[in-house]
Amino acid sequence: MAILTIDAEHLRRYFISGVHALETSKAWINDLNVFPVPDGDTGTNMCMTLESAVNEVQGVQKETVQTLAKAISFGSLRGARGNSGVIMSQLLRGFCKEIQDKTEIDHKVLAKACTRAVETAYKAVMKPKEGTILTVSRGIAEKLAELAEEETDLTVLVQKTLVHGDEVLEHTPELLPVLKEAGVVDSGGQGLMVFLKGVYSAMLGKEIPAPEGTLLPPSGGSARASVNTENISTSDIKFGYCTEFLINLERPLSEAEEDGFRAYLESLGDSIVMVADDEIVKVHVHTNDPGLAIQKALTFGGLTNMKIDNMRFEHREKLIADASRIAAEEKQKKEAETRQKSVHKATAFISTCAGAGMKEIFTSLGVDMIVEGGQTMNPSTDDILKAVEAVNADTVFILPNNSNIILAAEQARKLAEGCKVVVIPTKTIPQGISAMMNYMPEDSAEVNAQRMKEGLSAVRSSEVTYAVRNTHIAGKEISEGDIMGLGGPDGLYAVGQGVAETTMATVAEMIRDDSTLVTLYFGEGVTADEAEDLRAKLAEAYPDAEFEVFDGGQPIYYYIISVE
Repeated sequence: MAILTIDAEHLRRYFISGVHALETSKAWINDLNVFPVPDGDTGTNMCMTLESAVNEVQGVQKETVQTLAKAISFGSLRGARGNSGVIMSQLLRGFCKEIQDKTEIDHKVLAKACTRAVETAYKAVMKPKEGTILTVSRGIAEKLAELAEEETDLTVLVQKTLVHGDEVLEHTPELLPVLKEAGVVDSGGQGLMVFLKGVYSAMLGKEIPAPEGTLLPPSGGSARASVNTENISTSDIKFGYCTEFLINLERPLSEAEEDGFRAYLESLGDSIVMVADDEIVKVHVHTNDPGLAIQKALTFGGLTNMKIDNMRFEHREKLIADASRIAAEEKQKKEAETRQKSVHKATAFISTCAGAGMKEIFTSLGVDMIVEGGQTMNPSTDDILKAVEAVNADTVFILPNNSNIILAAEQARKLAEGCKVVVIPTKTIPQGISAMMNYMPEDSAEVNAQRMKEGLSAVRSSEVTYAVRNTHIAGKEISEGDIMGLGGPDGLYAVGQGVAETTMATVAEMIRDDSTLVTLYFGEGVTADEAEDLRAKLAEAYPDAEFEVFDGGQPIYYYIISVE
């Protein structure tokens, strides 16, 4: 049966089916990582990005193409993680911008939306690289636009486009030699194809169900559980109405307006959750007078997704338990923010890292807030943005310390209000430490940013970890369980059987005649005695350089190495 248009209901069903398909294939997409390390997280990042969008979609009460488009765009933008997740969020953002004023989607609108999606994604990446998800998305958009000149049946249009998308994906190793050598296609491009095939399956009437164990609720369903509420008295509920809505802003809120509105909500009740960007404000409040919250919100724009639950009447322990938990969390958060904001700073620093030792090192160098993350757990745009808001400074420097977090940091920079945000594109922990050591408080933010960026090239970095599968990289055969020293022009310094042996070989490849300092940060799985023994051996082998050892406590990597 031909499908000529897509309405709001089908847009939601198709989108969630695509997310379920991606969730089902997450582990497989992770395994497509070029380097066989235990941090292949493309599938995970894409899933978490889209799960954030699904959460917004599930909260939409009055479904229209416009409200769903805003929910998908808002959720994916704030939840974006890793390069693949950020690019996916930008694809969705461009697509949703094109459809947000439509009541339904036909072949012409679909073609325009896909074209705009690709344009938006390419603009978001400073130096677009071909052979990636960008290449696959562009191939899809171009083919769909070509076919849409003649074909009006969306099932035929999408089916033929996906065939071409698979062909483009299979060609990605020819555009990126590192993919060809590893024998894999681009993982982000594969993730995009899996998502789109899940969408197509739903178009054929075969919606992909949520995989077992996933946090995603089924299409149109609810994640709430039934519990025994016999022992809860409605008199214990201080504020009886759980009130939620979205404000479609007439203009972006200033920092003062946002703070003022939040303070007003706090005067009405508790369990305040308020998230704002340039176009939408999402509000949740428990209050005894929802009308007052609504009247104030109307001064900023029109309201959608309005939902008011009488918690006393419904008498649900789940709502009460959640209210208490959220209230406690919000109280703790408010107290933490109050302490943080009690001293306004001219300049503050945010760093991403994992491991107790690493956190202590960055804190000792003057970092104000640590965003937990790194490999296998890339923080989202929203995580970084909340850190920016919490440090309360005129200028905020962000150190991603991971190439897969830089795009999310840049996205947070664009969303931040009320302060200047500077992203120093640190790709490794040693680069982040170097950047902090190059900061001079007497100089301006511009001069410091330039110096910090220029100093990144002066430090060489490597991470020592283990291989999770067999492959071939940089002319070296790698077997599952081998120890690898990652880094360098080819991405791989050394391969061996033992941690100490491979670390020694990695340092040998990194060190130069003019190298003066080599620092080893040992992580989980390495003892202080083992690290000191290795330091002594390296110092004996290279007497002209100084060697230092610090306990980083980082997961995944036995050693992080810095050579200056």
